[in-house]
Amino acid sequence: MDFKELVKNNQNNVRNIIRLITKETNEDLEQEVFVKVWKNADKYKEQGTFKSWINTIAKNVSKDYLKSAYKKNIETSVSDDDILNSIKDKKTTPELKLISNDRQKRITGAINSLKPKFKEVIMLCEIYGYTYEDAAFKLKCPVGTIKSRLYNAKKELAQNLQDLL
Repeated sequence: MDFKELVKNNQNNVRNIIRLITKETNEDLEQEVFVKVWKNADKYKEQGTFKSWINTIAKNVSKDYLKSAYKKNIETSVSDDDILNSIKDKKTTPELKLISNDRQKRITGAINSLKPKFKEVIMLCEIYGYTYEDAAFKLKCPVGTIKSRLYNAKKELAQNLQDLL
């Protein structure tokens, strides 16, 4: 078998191993695998299949790449574009304020439309930050009732505000 045929028969397998280990397609690593196969062909011992030997080389080359300083350097270097994209505009535009106000009105309206027992539990636990136990003490009911009402209130709110989620 000539070398071109060897590459052709094993290229997809080598590519898949590299992609599986490094989580990226890297033609340089593929080339490195086949260069090592070519250079070390005389060292191959027929203990397993030739394909498994190539697979082992592909695994080792991929693992070495992950350990290499080159890979770490690429991951830690940050471009100017990345920095600019990460800076958030702290200004709120009138449009964003309007959307935020509209969203807030819809949420408040949905809470106000709840049954009184659901509304008071939502207000205590979600708005004022009461624990289940504190809410149960304040409303003079069991903790399980608080949990049940809170679950049902959230479920109803999720249905009413589905387009906002």
